[in-house]
Amino acid sequence: YMFGKSILVVPVISEVKRRSLYLPEGTQWIDFWTGEKQKGGQEIIREAPIDIIPLYVKAGSILPIGPEVQYSTEKSWDNLEIKVYPGCNGEFTLYEDENDNYNYEKGMYSTITMKWNDRTRMLTIENRKGEFSGMLKERKFNIVTADGAKKAVAYNGKKVTVKM
Repeated sequence: YMFGKSILVVPVISEVKRRSLYLPEGTQWIDFWTGEKQKGGQEIIREAPIDIIPLYVKAGSILPIGPEVQYSTEKSWDNLEIKVYPGCNGEFTLYEDENDNYNYEKGMYSTITMKWNDRTRMLTIENRKGEFSGMLKERKFNIVTADGAKKAVAYNGKKVTVKM
């Protein structure tokens, strides 16, 4: 099944050594765990132990990876990993609000749009839109591409472009 528009999840419900799965056509798919690229429009065989769910990410996807938490305010979110999956252009909007009330209904939230240009290997982090009480004014994004490039970026709400 698709988890959102970027992640293909292949459930493992019994102990099997290998599993057949179909990668939808029209794009490349990248194995979340290994970074191995596969062309869409084909059936593949994949190792499928009970403890590792096969996940494939659509090329062009941008995924924010936060800290491991049990609840949203357990740890600070000021140092997010932004994982980019090259292979085509992509866009993602990071949404944030106060976590514990309905003030978002009154416009108390912010969004940060990120755009990946695959040809130039540039990630543009746009100006932040909106604000709310307690919002992080400055943060660090650790940009990581599925093919191994890494860069740390200081972000203060103003547009930043990063060459990967």
